[in-house]
Amino acid sequence: MEDQQSLWFFMAQQSGKLGEQTIAHIGLTFISLLLAVLIGMPLGILISRKRNFSGAVLGLAGILQTIPSIALLGFMIPLLGIGALPAITALFLYSLLPIIRNTFTGINGVDAAVVDAAKGMGMNSSQILLKVQLPLAMPVILAGIRTATVINVGVATLAAYIAAGGLGEFIFGGIALNNTNMILAGAIPAALLAILFDFLLSILQKQQVRKQHLAVWALLAGMLLFSSFYLIPASTKKILAGFTPEFMGREDGYLGLKSKYGLDIRNVVISDAVMYKAVYEKELDVISGYSTDGRLKAFDLVTLEDDKGIFPPYYAAPVVRNEVLLKYPELEVVLGVLSGQINDSIMTALNYRVDYLKELPEKVALDFLIEKGLYKKPQNGNKGTIRLGSKIFAEQYILINMYSMLIKGYTNLNTETKTGLGGTKICFEALLNNQIDLYPEYTGTGLLVLLHPTKQKLKELNGNRDSVYQYVQKQFLKEYNLKWLQPVGFNNAYALMMRRQQADELNIKLISDLKRYVAQE
Repeated sequence: MEDQQSLWFFMAQQSGKLGEQTIAHIGLTFISLLLAVLIGMPLGILISRKRNFSGAVLGLAGILQTIPSIALLGFMIPLLGIGALPAITALFLYSLLPIIRNTFTGINGVDAAVVDAAKGMGMNSSQILLKVQLPLAMPVILAGIRTATVINVGVATLAAYIAAGGLGEFIFGGIALNNTNMILAGAIPAALLAILFDFLLSILQKQQVRKQHLAVWALLAGMLLFSSFYLIPASTKKILAGFTPEFMGREDGYLGLKSKYGLDIRNVVISDAVMYKAVYEKELDVISGYSTDGRLKAFDLVTLEDDKGIFPPYYAAPVVRNEVLLKYPELEVVLGVLSGQINDSIMTALNYRVDYLKELPEKVALDFLIEKGLYKKPQNGNKGTIRLGSKIFAEQYILINMYSMLIKGYTNLNTETKTGLGGTKICFEALLNNQIDLYPEYTGTGLLVLLHPTKQKLKELNGNRDSVYQYVQKQFLKEYNLKWLQPVGFNNAYALMMRRQQADELNIKLISDLKRYVAQE
């Protein structure tokens, strides 16, 4: 009961945002569904007349259905950018198969004797289609539309990763922060929407044949109405920020911006994989970037000065299960080889090669180790296997490839890499639950996201990076039996970023400057 109460309290507290997301979710679902009906039904009718084309059309629609939804969205980004257009296009493509197939099946399922009788009455082909076949096939066609609707409601949650809004914002934020209430705040309304729309369409599907034309007009009117939901403006403010799901729920993220700066900026949730390109292409104005990200240079972005100090120092260091170090003591020595070898500018340059030049992380890691004289050919690797994990961004991929090469070259251990585990909480839980043995982490993240120190303790640490490192190292060993090894050498902190030209035009250099500008809008 306590968890339920906290869930309802959270949903009530976030009711404004939840309402906006629900409206956007409905709009995304029905804009794409309306397009699919307007194109899918004529295609279904066409292939019922020209059956030679049915295999190709249904086969192509089937192939589109088998493409993983996140991959389909990824394919859309280079063509259509981010936001509503690629999301609607992907949802439209997912809706086609059930609508085309059920239209084709429904028309072909009409009794041939009924069609012959219509011909005997002197009806032409168009009259037979409109007055006989479509009315009799409508229950089957509506079943296809019901299926497409439920699919769209579910897949539309992924639209949040490309800044298209919807209930996925809460879901992905909750996953990143391991916040069950946040996940359920997005998942429950999405599930209820699917049930509601399926129920409403089932009522239309059950109408008698003589009332089918009313059902069709009701369906079209409803889709037009719900499609318009996405056009409802959420704000008249011009500045738009794009923040990652994890950043949205962190004290050293958007929560800190609101509490310490009073910054209440219009924002959308977006994946860090596409947010840099989005701000560069002027689809966003502000993003939550990383201070060593190579795309900062590639897209000519400027970092706003954190004049109130909400972003703590973020030493990067490997975090390892202590029992693994006890079993393989040589591991700590080997991982320490990288300590002090990479400063901020070097890491930024390495990230640039992966993020912008599209070089493989393995190649970038290998080139660096060779350049520094640290690379050795792999040994037999028959003593044991070390499982390496990482979050989803280039820097982590580069680091675990370096760790893997060093372990294989300097010890008789083998490695297994598990990349792209998601946000901080997922990597940390994988480490705690013996799914991985180590992953690169940042001391500021360990402090604020995982340890949750008191305000008094934060005041004592006073943002000193060495004090933060020592405290985090001590507490992790005490509370989790995890050991922080020596820092790699660079400091990767959160940062607010803007296009350099826009920041200069608006005279925004500090986060406080941004706050003042937003307040004046």
